[in-house]
Amino acid sequence: MPAPPMKTEPVRVAPWPTEVQVWITTADRSMLLAREADVKLHEQAVLPLVIDVDENTRYQEMVGFGAAVTDATITVIDKRLPPKKRNELMKELFGPAPGIGLSFVRVPIGASDFSASHYSLDDRPPGETDYTLTHFALDANHTQLTPFLHAARAINPQLRVVASPWSAPGWMKDSGNLVTGKLRPEAYDVFAAYLLRYADASAKAGVPIYALTVQNEPGFEPTDYPGMLFDPPTRARFIAEFLGPRLALEKHAPLILDWDHNWDKPEAPLEVLADPKAARYISGVAWHCYYGEVQAQQEVHAAFPDKDAYVTECSGGGWSPRWSEALKQFVGHLMIGSTRGWAKGVILWNLALDERHGPHAGGCKNCRGVITVDSATGHVTRNVEYYSLAHLSRFVRPGARRIESSNDIEGLQTVAFRNADDGSTVLLVLNGADEAREFSVRVAARSFHYQLPPGSVATFRWPRALGR
Repeated sequence: MPAPPMKTEPVRVAPWPTEVQVWITTADRSMLLAREADVKLHEQAVLPLVIDVDENTRYQEMVGFGAAVTDATITVIDKRLPPKKRNELMKELFGPAPGIGLSFVRVPIGASDFSASHYSLDDRPPGETDYTLTHFALDANHTQLTPFLHAARAINPQLRVVASPWSAPGWMKDSGNLVTGKLRPEAYDVFAAYLLRYADASAKAGVPIYALTVQNEPGFEPTDYPGMLFDPPTRARFIAEFLGPRLALEKHAPLILDWDHNWDKPEAPLEVLADPKAARYISGVAWHCYYGEVQAQQEVHAAFPDKDAYVTECSGGGWSPRWSEALKQFVGHLMIGSTRGWAKGVILWNLALDERHGPHAGGCKNCRGVITVDSATGHVTRNVEYYSLAHLSRFVRPGARRIESSNDIEGLQTVAFRNADDGSTVLLVLNGADEAREFSVRVAARSFHYQLPPGSVATFRWPRALGR
């Protein structure tokens, strides 16, 4: 007698989540990354203003968000704060919630304008050279930097580092000085060796370098701090014939990023990438925010879609004193505009400065750090840059993918991501209008409603993808 058919239980599908978490920062600062009541996600009619999120249309994979760890940053955090407060601040900056989870930083190779003095990693007396790099010393700026980065990596093991020289050592340049000048042709090979030595020494010190740029702001020649003109044809030759081949022989070599300068001259990286010998070694383009428009990233991506984009520097300062306007600028142009423009990571300028916008030796006299540490009291002020970063850095983890979201809807700007580790979705919305906007967010067949005050920013997170 045949056995009776087995009874099968119906497949139980977990219900879609009904709650969306919300954090808001308002233009009047009455709410700063404040958790609001959850909003309901359910089947309902949408409002006239609708933001559609498509979780299945995916773009670039994110590396992270953060700021530069300069000599000034280390001075104000390590030397102006007692150990307990310093450790608490490091956990807040680099740790998971309630920390803000910074995961991407930039460090100078040698001095920047935010150093107490000007130096390289192989300085020699006037008239002397060192083509064998016998006098190379990572300790010139890593005595304090390495412990700082070790501490940050202990808190966030996913931390990645971009490194940039402000100048080659003076003896490699036609000026003979860290300030002004160009790299002499006969020094191309030794400068490539210098950068490789730096990457190797950093890795051995426990700080692997994710990416290198060959020169900070190569189109600008400062007169009071280290800098070096490095035009596109010269960069292309340097990368194609010297740095690229050397790094290609390394097993865990850092990526090479070109440009490391402003949005106003996309033709500069386009010229370098047009050289096929150089382009084969270049992974992406690094951008700064001070001149031009973020759309330059789209232009370069359209021409070279296989090359990644990163924002490696953007600072606020005395030129933008209004908190509400700076919030719209940083969130609208960087956190939203640059990531919609294919940026895999966003790094602001100094992570921390003191109340006098320093310490520094030349350069910007009124730059603002992500945080300000008062030299006398140790009081920490979290600036507008802090909250702008935190609205994504706390919620979008390395490995997340940008996903499709509608944008530019009556002043509403958006960007959305899906985290790889838990499938959660994060939506950032800026209301750039002068009046409140009430809108719906539609995901698959469900939606939620929200009213965002003028000039304000909200991050929404729901725990797993709904379109499945």
